[in-house]
Amino acid sequence: MSDCILCGAQAQQCSDVKSGADVIELDAVAYSYGGGELLSDMSLTITPGAFYFLTGPSGAGKTTFLKMCYAALKPTSGALKLFGQDVLTMERNDIALVRRRIGVVHQDCQFIDHLSVADNIALPLSVSGQDNWDDTTNLKELLAWVGLSHRANALPPELSGGERQRAALARAIIMSPHIVLADEPTGNVDWEMSERLLRLLLELNRMGKTVVIASHDLSLIRSAKSQVQARVLRIANKRLQLAGANL
Repeated sequence: MSDCILCGAQAQQCSDVKSGADVIELDAVAYSYGGGELLSDMSLTITPGAFYFLTGPSGAGKTTFLKMCYAALKPTSGALKLFGQDVLTMERNDIALVRRRIGVVHQDCQFIDHLSVADNIALPLSVSGQDNWDDTTNLKELLAWVGLSHRANALPPELSGGERQRAALARAIIMSPHIVLADEPTGNVDWEMSERLLRLLLELNRMGKTVVIASHDLSLIRSAKSQVQARVLRIANKRLQLAGANL
């Protein structure tokens, strides 16, 4: 069986993603901190292969929502399952294994400045103990896919904002995750680069990956909805809404 040129996974794995169990399930989930409730009574099922935008004003809790979706935070009430596993009962090792199936593109794009772009992208493989991974082929293909072949040996401080975001996306999918969570991935780049990043995320979705993008950019959302069946979630008044209706 041939490998997937974009993520290094077995080709059959890419086509089988949609047939799996629900990726994320929230049932009356709430999150509080410092004595105040930030998010309340959120219920949602994200199925394999879905494409979502997450919107809402600054401070509404979009980043907190995404952090719960990769178990960086646990809900203070309600039930949250990732790939069928209850987050509240998961041990550290369980969380580490689940996170291999979740790619995260952080808004701030933190890298290790003394490592090359290629080494930064491949870092999740080293951390997970996959040092024998065939990076000579798959890493080169991944770099080419995000348009960074010519920057493979550059250091992170030498990259432009758009290059950093593409490197962050490559790093997020190097483990061939089932879901990609992107927190304002186009917030610090121009429209042309925003469109380029969106095309990459749309291509991942067409491969069967679940995609959730937190974004304020209504033009980007309209562009995506013209190309894929994207749903729009909005956090307002501590609640999660879909297409203007409470879930």
